[in-house]
Amino acid sequence: MTQLTLPAYAKLNLTLDVLGKRPDGFHDLKMVMQSVSLHDDVTLTLTGGTGIALAADWGFLPTDGRNIAVKAAEVFARATGTDLNGLVIRLDKHIPVCAGTAGGSSDGAAVLRGLNELCGAGLSPEELAKLGEQVGSDVPYCVLGGTMLAQGRGEVLTRLAPMPACAIVMCKPGFPVSTPELYNRLDTMKIRCRPNTDGLIAALEAGDLAAVARQMYNVFEDALPVHRANVIQEIRNTLIQRGALGACLSGTGPTVFGVFQTQAEAQAAAKELRETYQETFVVQPV
Repeated sequence: MTQLTLPAYAKLNLTLDVLGKRPDGFHDLKMVMQSVSLHDDVTLTLTGGTGIALAADWGFLPTDGRNIAVKAAEVFARATGTDLNGLVIRLDKHIPVCAGTAGGSSDGAAVLRGLNELCGAGLSPEELAKLGEQVGSDVPYCVLGGTMLAQGRGEVLTRLAPMPACAIVMCKPGFPVSTPELYNRLDTMKIRCRPNTDGLIAALEAGDLAAVARQMYNVFEDALPVHRANVIQEIRNTLIQRGALGACLSGTGPTVFGVFQTQAEAQAAAKELRETYQETFVVQPV
């Protein structure tokens, strides 16, 4: 039996801009992505049996090809001609689901990275990221991680200067957000405000955390239904009042995050938010 456990890091969108709908039905995006220390644990075991099995500590997750971790294993096996020898994937989940923080995509990326190591396939990180395009739009980024400019569907990636050291509070309110619905709303509305992604990239290069935080913005904030937008704004206000240098929606939400200069400020903000929103975390860039 051969086994490997590795972390699958959550991501945040420091900026997210939707440039338009493509002929293939997807959208062209321009966004800065950042991986953070909150992570799932993905354990891969080659049992010597047959097939692919998945077990998760959250029982409502699908365990077949609908799960992105299983899909990633199937893509890897086809691409490399590898017999996965009765692969068992174990997910210990810590990233909230349907939160705009790539919980599923990070699991899929971890499967690709882990199988590459376990099976000795010898693929480069860039080759694994290319495979990830067949799994999901955020998977290529999650394979590589760090601070990246993502364009196209999210698969055209450029490494950026790392985010300065800081503490980040992530807060997920307890309601779902429909990603297709938000894209449909964006397609039929005039976007009144767009992020200054180039300005944020310049702030990263200068190592200026306050300037990074000031430039954070996500166009999906304009597309949220009013009753959801009000909750997001309340969380943002709490973060700013507690000392956040800036706060932003991640992905299509509903997770909101705030960037803090100090761990103490972040912990105080998280303590207050946790009284209402259980899924609140203090994390760091990785």
